[in-house]
Amino acid sequence: MKTVLDIPDKEMKQAIKNAGVRSKDEAVLIAVREFNRRRRLSGLAARLKGSLPGFMGQGELKTLREDARWRAAK
Repeated sequence: MKTVLDIPDKEMKQAIKNAGVRSKDEAVLIAVREFNRRRRLSGLAARLKGSLPGFMGQGELKTLREDARWRAAK
């Protein structure tokens, strides 16, 4: 699909550099794919929230990492 976009030069140059590509088209395509991927993952995380018994939550994981006994066992 052809689309005309007004993207500031500074932002586009940074996107091209960060994506490791040579063209504006490639940089925009990577950005759109990444946006869509993150939205899909966000939706999946929302649907799975609390539905994986036995897996640690963020709080439990943080506590474990801060536990001196766990650090000593590594």
